[in-house]
Amino acid sequence: MRPSSAWAGVAFLLIQGAVTACTVRKLGSSTGRFANATLVRLSEFLSAGYKKGVRPVKDWRQSTTVSIDLMVYSILNVDEKNQVLTTYVWYRQAWTDEFLVWNPEDFDEVKQVSIPTANVWVPDILINEFVDVGKSPDIPYVYVTHSGLVRNYKPIQVVTACTLNIYNFPFDVQNCSLTFQSWLHTINDINITLMRNPEELKEDKSLFMNQGEWELLHVLSKYKSFSLDNDDYYAEMKFHVVIRRRPLFYTVNLLLPSIFLMVMDVVGFYLPPDSGERVSFKITLLLGYSVFLIIVSDTLPATAIGTPLIGVYFVVCMALLVISLTETVLIVRLVHKQDLQPPVPHWVKHLVLERASVLFCIQQKHRLCSRLSSPASDLEHYKDNNYGAAQCTLHHTCELGRGVSHHSDRDGGLLGLGLPPSRDPTPPVMDNILQEVTSIRHFLEKRDRCQDVAKEWLQVGYVLDVLLFRVYLVAMVAYTITLGTLWSVWQVA
Repeated sequence: MRPSSAWAGVAFLLIQGAVTACTVRKLGSSTGRFANATLVRLSEFLSAGYKKGVRPVKDWRQSTTVSIDLMVYSILNVDEKNQVLTTYVWYRQAWTDEFLVWNPEDFDEVKQVSIPTANVWVPDILINEFVDVGKSPDIPYVYVTHSGLVRNYKPIQVVTACTLNIYNFPFDVQNCSLTFQSWLHTINDINITLMRNPEELKEDKSLFMNQGEWELLHVLSKYKSFSLDNDDYYAEMKFHVVIRRRPLFYTVNLLLPSIFLMVMDVVGFYLPPDSGERVSFKITLLLGYSVFLIIVSDTLPATAIGTPLIGVYFVVCMALLVISLTETVLIVRLVHKQDLQPPVPHWVKHLVLERASVLFCIQQKHRLCSRLSSPASDLEHYKDNNYGAAQCTLHHTCELGRGVSHHSDRDGGLLGLGLPPSRDPTPPVMDNILQEVTSIRHFLEKRDRCQDVAKEWLQVGYVLDVLLFRVYLVAMVAYTITLGTLWSVWQVA
């Protein structure tokens, strides 16, 4: 019985080999142009009885492992408003098809062949973050090796949703994820793995076009299995594409003009506070900054959930310009027509002229108002027509002529003693002259008092101007240093 069984087994193997050889010869029995075409014979051999709708495993309990790889080629668009990232990537995936296996010796040592994608089984691996169909080229073929390894390589324009944080604009770093997973099959049917080492994938920038607005930092990968109902588990491979914006364009076109306008606003404080030119200068700067904000409003990214820090910076700069203009208006109001104002209150003198000037090391008024400070001896220059009086302005003294001053001092002394002026037998015209001289003296005394009031108000205005300027300058410097430090840290990070 045993020899007969052995002979029966040998006969069965011979018959099976003969059937296979006949099948190969039958598949290769094409006539005409394809009579000796090896690839045609191989294609017919592989497609004979192939079911592309069935997962290509002989043991259904064995999962199909799909190896994937991702290489970023270009960053096409970053839409901050709609939170959408558009990239162009080279996607590669490979798996083993146990039904696409052949012996290279039977087909002229052909070890790999390209087959239409529509004729083979392809895993249903998609990107979860897809929000739109990109303009990707159609690659109709896959490569198949004699061992059954199927390689599907294709470029994809990926339009995905991404949470974009624009607070650090234009020094922002964005981290967008691309999650690949089978949409239907569980981990028991399709598992996912990386085609390359994670470290090699992270540092690979060989294909990236590095001349655009965005710079590719690295691509991170992470494998995870999850379950929605604690029963069926799914495999996913998540790629984190980390990109950084190049800030040079926005620094030159946004930050530098704003900095120049703010520097000019600080320089404007050195204009005399009692001149109207400072107000005009500040208003011009404010209007110029308003036009600047209108121009750059389209350049700044906008979202419904946040505003970039540079937008806050522009608003604060506008507020500083308004504060500067308000301070200038108040100071000009104090020093304008001081002789028509009431005397400076005592508490203002105490706080501003005594305490504040000493505390903040502000120079005294004899140095600042030299044009208003005039010694009493300057009255000798007074001269006006027949009476020797000269008209005085806010910044000039006025005197009596020498001849008239002599009579004024003499009669003034008599009036000071409470005695009536002497009545010598002179013509009536002398009485008129004495009355005029007395009126001139009263006018000068009143003018001196008004000038003293004007000097005090001018000094109060100057001290307040210097004080507010220092506060304004400290606030601006602190604000600039804070923003500069933040942006520097973000740029280095």
